[in-house]
Amino acid sequence: MLTPIKIDNRIDAHLGIPEGIGKRPVVIHMHERYGIVQHTLDLGEKYVKAGYVTIVPDYFSRFTGDRKALADGNDRCELDDEVVLSDTDAVMTYLRTLPQADMTKVAMSGVCQTGRQPILVGAKRDYLSAAVVLYGAVYDADWKSHPMRPESIEALMQKLQCPLTAVFGELDNLIHLDNIVRMTAVLAAAKKSFGIRVYPDAPHGFLNDTMPGRYRQPQSDAAWNQITSFLKSVFAGEWKKERATWRFEADSSLDYDFSAMKRWE
Repeated sequence: MLTPIKIDNRIDAHLGIPEGIGKRPVVIHMHERYGIVQHTLDLGEKYVKAGYVTIVPDYFSRFTGDRKALADGNDRCELDDEVVLSDTDAVMTYLRTLPQADMTKVAMSGVCQTGRQPILVGAKRDYLSAAVVLYGAVYDADWKSHPMRPESIEALMQKLQCPLTAVFGELDNLIHLDNIVRMTAVLAAAKKSFGIRVYPDAPHGFLNDTMPGRYRQPQSDAAWNQITSFLKSVFAGEWKKERATWRFEADSSLDYDFSAMKRWE
């Protein structure tokens, strides 16, 4: 259902068009730190089946290292904010050529390392209707300035121009519960609309069914329902720009040891 394409003669991507006629809302779905792997494409397919024109661009298109090591989690490609914005602009230019794409309804979905990017684009560009974050964006490092990412995630959230939904797991050793609470506080103080949920007994990457050690089917199903319900509601115009809507739900242990790092596979 997803077809390989090339954008601007430089960005590899996969495109999916839902069945049926008429224009459909759009989802720009980003990969994790592994690059475009099977799980990335699986989530892309799910967005298509949910009724969205879906594009999965390779934001690591400039990476010249070992792709297998990257896919295995043994190498890393850092993303530069300005490059991400430029590449997303190119993706949007391509999407505008598609007769099936309703460009008044565009969401961006970021996972793990790319959880920051929907917030970045939502802060710096006016073309997003919704931002989706899957266990990303608020790592400890995101709250600090970096040469490639000079604005902190706090500054970007304060400038966010669209509603956001985010899913996290209570067993995520990479994103402490305190950081999620801080995220909600920043968004609320800036009067931004959001729906954020922390799922019980769920580690980092709990939607990834290609990694049995981290996959949690009930929580994954609930999180996917959260995401698709949010998108349906936003695209239906139910999140009003003149109002701030805050939804935060968490179910977590009182004494989970976040310092006990574990690589869930």
